[in-house]
Amino acid sequence: MMQVTQYIDHTILKPTTLVADIEKVCAEAIEYKFAAVCVPPPFVKKAKELTAGSAVKVATVIGFPFGYSAVEAKLAEIVLALVDGADELDMVINLIALKNNDWQYLANELNHILPIIRSKGKVIKIIIESGILTDEEIIKCCELYGVAGIDYLKTSTGYAEKGASVHAVSLFKKHLPSNVQIKASGGIRDYAFAKELVEAGATRLGCSAGVAIAQGQSAGDGGY
Repeated sequence: MMQVTQYIDHTILKPTTLVADIEKVCAEAIEYKFAAVCVPPPFVKKAKELTAGSAVKVATVIGFPFGYSAVEAKLAEIVLALVDGADELDMVINLIALKNNDWQYLANELNHILPIIRSKGKVIKIIIESGILTDEEIIKCCELYGVAGIDYLKTSTGYAEKGASVHAVSLFKKHLPSNVQIKASGGIRDYAFAKELVEAGATRLGCSAGVAIAQGQSAGDGGY
């Protein structure tokens, strides 16, 4: 059986997240040796405390889940997340700009946020919501963000009607430079699908069903 635990970002991003949920997710991440926990911005500091002394990274989200907040708002979120100790930042791009074919806006957005994250030596994952994009749009994203040298291109927020797919990961793999890694997320609820995504090229898996996947079980319904 393929060892997928090392790829998992153990995720809880629901707007009603409790402190107890964060404690549980962090304890599970340490127990199963997951790559990271991905938590709402207000819980970054708490997650850092709970994972201290372990190899588990703390990730949070920026411009989540719709991506259409102003660049200035995203910058403020990034600065606060870095102050609170986030190791990794998962940012949703401005999908309105993409769908209106304003690639200059997207390039400008990236040019504003990347230097700050790089100056702190932190990891940036760019979420493009592949489930609602055409193949052509996905390929253009691979080209734009690949050239910029981000750390990860990420398929989905988990909030769109369609999440991760083997097709999207395969497209990413084909069109991204080898130094940019791939994170699949959204709707990954069982070991079999997780394994397929890794085999297609994903090196991170964002999922709330990490424990069930680690145990080779299906977690049933429910995304993030």
